[in-house]
Amino acid sequence: MYPMFVRLTYTSSAMELKFCRFIHRQIPIMVMLSLLPGLGYIFLGWMAGIFWPALIWYGLNVLASLRGLWLYRHFGQRPMGEREQGRWCSKLSVFVYVFFLLWAVVFVIYVRESASNLHYIAIFTQIGATTVAASFLYPMPRLYRPIIPFMMLLLVIYFFSIGEWYGYVLSVFAAILGGVLYYAASSSYNLLKTAHRQAAHDQLTGLHNRQHFMERLQQMMMDLKEAGSYSFLLLVDLDHFKTVNDSLGHGVGDCLLQEVSRRMRRAVPPPNGLARLGGDEFIVIGREFQQPEGCEFQALELAETLLAHLKETYLVSGHRIYISASIGVRVFSYEEQDSDSLIREADIAMYEAKGAGRDGVVMFNEEVSHRVELHLQIERLLHFALENHEFRLCYQPIVDEDKHIVGAECLVRWNNDRLGEIGPAQFIPIAEQTGLIIRLGEHILMTAFSTLSAWHRQGIDLQQFSINVSVRQLLHHDFVNLVRGLAERHLSRELLHKVVFEITETVIAADVRSVVSTMDDLQRLGIRFSMDDFGTGYSSLSYLKQLPVEELKIDRGFVHNVSRDEESQALISAILHIATTLGLTVVAEGIEEEEDFQFLRDLGCRYFQGYHFSPPLGAEDYARLLTHSITGNQL
Repeated sequence: MYPMFVRLTYTSSAMELKFCRFIHRQIPIMVMLSLLPGLGYIFLGWMAGIFWPALIWYGLNVLASLRGLWLYRHFGQRPMGEREQGRWCSKLSVFVYVFFLLWAVVFVIYVRESASNLHYIAIFTQIGATTVAASFLYPMPRLYRPIIPFMMLLLVIYFFSIGEWYGYVLSVFAAILGGVLYYAASSSYNLLKTAHRQAAHDQLTGLHNRQHFMERLQQMMMDLKEAGSYSFLLLVDLDHFKTVNDSLGHGVGDCLLQEVSRRMRRAVPPPNGLARLGGDEFIVIGREFQQPEGCEFQALELAETLLAHLKETYLVSGHRIYISASIGVRVFSYEEQDSDSLIREADIAMYEAKGAGRDGVVMFNEEVSHRVELHLQIERLLHFALENHEFRLCYQPIVDEDKHIVGAECLVRWNNDRLGEIGPAQFIPIAEQTGLIIRLGEHILMTAFSTLSAWHRQGIDLQQFSINVSVRQLLHHDFVNLVRGLAERHLSRELLHKVVFEITETVIAADVRSVVSTMDDLQRLGIRFSMDDFGTGYSSLSYLKQLPVEELKIDRGFVHNVSRDEESQALISAILHIATTLGLTVVAEGIEEEEDFQFLRDLGCRYFQGYHFSPPLGAEDYARLLTHSITGNQL
């Protein structure tokens, strides 16, 4: 019998393992119900002259009870992996079978003692034992299904063997009672199974939920520790799912999630596990691998398979929907201890995939960990940077075709005692994500306006003074009032007309109508607008016509080595043609070589910016450079 249970170890479901715990908790009660009444059977056996069979039976009962208590103590005091739980469940099943087999034996021994009327006690005990089986074993069908019929069959055979009419009637009654007990156990099991399924599954998709997944992950980690093996997590997040909900409604969104779940079920073969964490986030736990290389290969292969399935067109309620997914991969080993950290790191990798453009796979590693740790450190230190006066403004010249300075771009720099010099490409996106860009932007505007005013008092005149402004600032409800107040404090009407706010093409991905409204309000104050990094993002001619911009800045990626790059030459020619058609000024930024400057000037570009002319300078150094330029010297 035991080898059968060993085989069941590897096929036991999570539900069966959970129900095994219920049976496990009944062991002390079963032992008590066995040992205490067993003493009475020894006494009755002594009276009826069958003391030694009764004593031997009781001795076997004691051994079985000790085994049950050992199981209860050994497996009840510590967490176990799924594999070990399966072995424990098998041993528990053996104990239960032995327990009820012993009570069947005592029935056979005592039911023959009709002369001393012990057969009545045996009959009652057999009915009681079967009732105990129906009451205690209902969570496990592979226990109660054979035990209840077997126990009642002994009664049916005994009554039938009497050979009298009442014996036949009692046989029928015993069979009916056995059927009732069997039905009661089955009904209880079905109710318990339904309740467990509702508690362990997501109602919308039918997948396992977060609670069940966390239990599965804990068990898997213990299995890995026991076997010294590896597994992986895939955290899957749908791209732009919120857009579907907002534009088509939550009903369509729910139907889409159901179809996504069906596709993922088909793409994720057992024994890999699949669950929905919530919203549009799903998670996959892999099977066990003995080598990390094979584990990584299978994780990436399954992730790519999922991406391919999820990108296929969806037809939901008459709508054709196209979505993709971002997947974070976390390979983990038997040495891992914290399941929450594993999910968090898979989540970090998933957001890295989103940050890299979505529709991709990123595996969590030391590089990603370092990048995220740096991100968190920057985010934390940003909160104190303004109070500690760690930001400074630099100014880079904008020159015309004769290399005369005609303007300046205001650039922010951050120097931290702990991290050193941190580039804007690192801290500006974090400031935008956290909302700190509002306070930082106010500081930049106040300092820049004050500097422009000071230069004017020194007799320094510029055609334009450019300041970078983020989308989040433009969408802030009080931004126009902030600019108006700072301008009234620091700038004359004439100076305000020299200010140019540089925006990036990401404004197109925001609420364009609100952005244009804010830009119009600022334009009425006298501020002009420039489209920075033109050609690298979302630009289209229709949006360019909507936005009240007067200048385009060609991204440095196109400008670098343009004199030797035919593709960049074609792109810049097209940008210059668009600008001429729309009546826009063009500035080429990132000029580092004389050849590139000469080529762009010959192509028709009139304004330039880059290290070839000057690096960004502090306000005083820039004022000296401007004074030098005003005397007639070129850069």
